[in-house]
This record gives sequence, structure tokens and C-alpha cells, in this order.
Amino acid sequence: MKYMFFYDETEHSRKINYETVTANNYCDNFITGIVGWNAEENECISDRYLAFESKYTYRKKDGELKSQTMKAKDFRLGFASLNNHTIEFYEDLVSLLDDKIVIYFSVFSKIEYVINQLFVNYHSSMFIDVDYMKYSIIKAINIYRPQKVIEAIYKEPQIFVKELRSFLEDRIINNQANNTLKECENQAFEEVLILLEDTEVPETLDWSYFAPFDGFKKLLTEMNIYEYQLMIDREGKESHTLNSAIDVGLENVTEEDSKDYVGIRMADMLVGLISRLMQSLKISLTGNYKEGKIKRTLLDSGWFAVNQRQLDLYKKLYLAICENNKYWYKTFSGIYSDDLVSFVALLQFMNHFSDADEIRKRNIEMQPEYYNAFVCESLNKRYEIMRNKLPIYPILEDDKNYFYNQRGAIVYKDISNQPMLPLYSRKNEFYVLSVGFSQNGTPLVTISENDKPICYRLPEDYGEWAMNVVGMANMGERLFPCKVVFSLIDGRYLVDIL
Repeated sequence: MKYMFFYDETEHSRKINYETVTANNYCDNFITGIVGWNAEENECISDRYLAFESKYTYRKKDGELKSQTMKAKDFRLGFASLNNHTIEFYEDLVSLLDDKIVIYFSVFSKIEYVINQLFVNYHSSMFIDVDYMKYSIIKAINIYRPQKVIEAIYKEPQIFVKELRSFLEDRIINNQANNTLKECENQAFEEVLILLEDTEVPETLDWSYFAPFDGFKKLLTEMNIYEYQLMIDREGKESHTLNSAIDVGLENVTEEDSKDYVGIRMADMLVGLISRLMQSLKISLTGNYKEGKIKRTLLDSGWFAVNQRQLDLYKKLYLAICENNKYWYKTFSGIYSDDLVSFVALLQFMNHFSDADEIRKRNIEMQPEYYNAFVCESLNKRYEIMRNKLPIYPILEDDKNYFYNQRGAIVYKDISNQPMLPLYSRKNEFYVLSVGFSQNGTPLVTISENDKPICYRLPEDYGEWAMNVVGMANMGERLFPCKVVFSLIDGRYLVDIL
């Protein structure tokens, strides 16, 4: 079954420099979108989209209906600020995104890309969670916009650590004015101060294109799609985007003119809508720290003063993004994903209301508090995922009774069919590639046997040991591959890592 996919992007800074980051219209999120469908559905989907474009011919510019037609002011209070005339356009657009269309989008912080380069030689261990450290720095720069730190990143990277340290120390002192609210932040900043030593100075700070395609490749694997074509909106002579897609291993990728392909124009509209709503939400949730005041920042209650039509639009967008394609990799982000989490949480929160009257009956002035609590819960779940250093690999849905683990060994879906590690009295030495667990908690070990990876079940007596080494890997401490001796002495199961 062949699929057709189409790519576009928004908020793309061709160069990341001081002028870019301090510009009034700067948006930290680089958002990409891909829409796709079974090739057999192409004519039907294209006809529907062409009819949509025909209805809104007056919005076209240079003969094309582009996402520039979406005005930021229309989303000042989310969908609640859409008037009766404007909302029809978005209703018609979102209605096109039915369950026949695969939706993928990624959200990456431009500041994160810079921080990753500056801390390229930092690695997590049992004692240091570098991802959390970088997350804390990225979030602090995004929220507080410290002028000297930003200047140092782009003008004098060699003094970046000095300026960052100074900013964090000052912020810790300022936060003591409201220690209840800022206790966790101060703790994070203090941990960063302990870890800050030196930093790698990058030669350039141009934007990277790889990550969005890496996420899309994972989605293709999860969906078991191997026959496809990906068309990217043509960007110019250098073709950075095209080359990045090819470099991550995507095949049948071409650059095309958006005027010739409905799918590229649809991808543009998708990322445009997501970007406008997400950016408005971000602005509304960002406090004003220039005056030195420390207080919680809640959404204006006007965000929740929606009529039935506006609420239904939230529900339709929720259906398209959260329900129609239930795949893990339908969205992709970096370490800093607060804006994405807040955006998805908004859709989930609005979707749980049965109708607009229910919102009003529940005291509309309290909805910002309820939404804030819901976002905090969602962010905590995201933090748990971030602290988990073990990658997530979906198991393909097919008619085989086994799959291959990341070491290339066969693992049976019915774990009872997995052979038991052959252990004899006294000592048994193996070259262990990895240790893990089946879905039902059975400890597993993958060893190299005659230069081939073989996965075995371990006796339950090794369960606690397996849990410990997996836990160490989860904190960034990788022990394998290496030689391991499993011993069976006087009925006792022992293990030594050599």
C-alpha cells in the first residue's frame, strides 16, 4: 500500500543569531508539519481541498491560499476571539483533516538547538541528568529573556557560562521573594550551578533540519509503512531540508512547487494553524518579569468564554490531532516541549466539556485555575518521560509471532516461547549485549553467541539484578556490552559484571 506525504514548516529562522532571537516577531518554536494519505485516496482528498480553496479565493495571495492569511490577532484568546465570519474558515479547514489523513507535526525550540551545541560534551550519568540541566537552562532563557546571556550566546560564547551563572545566582535571590512558588525552580538552578564548568564553543549557529525528519521516520516505522513518497515545499538552491530528509534515511523524497501539490498547501495550513494557536497560548502564559514581580501566570478567563461553535472547533481539532491517528510518534519534540504540552493540554481540556453551557455553569472565572492544574499534571508526566533515558521502540503490528529487539535478536510476542538462558552449575560466562524486560515483566538478556545476537529469558531470581541495571541505564549509566558471569552455586543465582 503506497502512501503520499507532504511537508511544510513555519517560524523558520534561516540564521540563528542575536538579531533573530531579539526581534519583536521572534518565535522560539520551529514547527514542521506533514500530512499524508493512501495514494488511492489522493483524488478524493485533493478534490475536497480544492473546493475549500475555491470557497476562500478572496484570501489567496499570488494565486495561492497560504497560512499567512491566518492573523495572530484572531487567536488572542484562542478560538474564543474568532468572530462568526472568521470561524467558518477554520471550521472548514479542520473538517478536512479526517481519519483518512495521517497528521505528523514537530515542535523544536531554537534556543534548545543552541544549548545542545554549547553543551555537546556533557553526558548523563547516575549522578547527573544533563537533559534536565539543559531543559532548565532553555526554559529560563525562554521565560526570563536575560539580555546578557542571550548576547553572550551569539556574540561572545566564551563568556556564556559566566553570564549564565551570574543570571542564575541573581534569579535564585529574586525568587526568594516567593519561595513557595519558586522552590522547585531554585532547586533546578542550584543543580545547574553545580554542574556548570566549561562549554564547547560552536563554529556556527545555523539551524539544523534533521530532528523533524528523524521523528517522521520513527512514525513510518511505527505505522509499518515502507512504500511512500515524501514531497517537500521547494525552498531554493541549497535544498537543506531535502538533504536532511535524505541524510536521516528517508527515501523517495523530492522538492516540489506548492502550486502543483494540494498536500503541500494543506501541510502549510496545518502548521500555520498550530503555530498561531500555540504562539498565542505561549504569550498568554508568559509572565512579565521585567518589573521583578513573582506571581503565577494564568490564562485570561476570556479564553474559556466560548460559544458552542468555538467549543466545537476545539473538539474538531482535538479529534484530528489527538484521536484520529493514535500513534506514539505522531508528534515529536526536543527536550524543551512545554509549549507543545500546553497546546495539547488545551485541546484535551476544552474537549472534556460536553457543551459551552457547562463551562459557564462551572464558574468561568475558575477555569484558568483548572486548566493550570491540568497543564501542570501534563508537564509532570512529560518530565517523567524526559528523565527516562531508555528509548521507546514501538512493536510493529503484523502477523508474525515475533519481533527483533534493538540488538537484532528475535523476541517472541508470547514470551513463554523464549528460550531460557542455559546455566550450568558453577560459572557461566557470556558476552552480554543488553538486559531488559518483556511486557509482562520477565527479565531478558541478549548475548552474542557465535557473533549472532540471541535473546534469552533469565531465571526470576535475576529479576532484581536486571531491574537494577535497567535502572542504571535509565539514569544514563550504560554497562553493556561487556562480559558477565552468571553463577549457579549451591542453588543460589549469582552474577558478576567483568
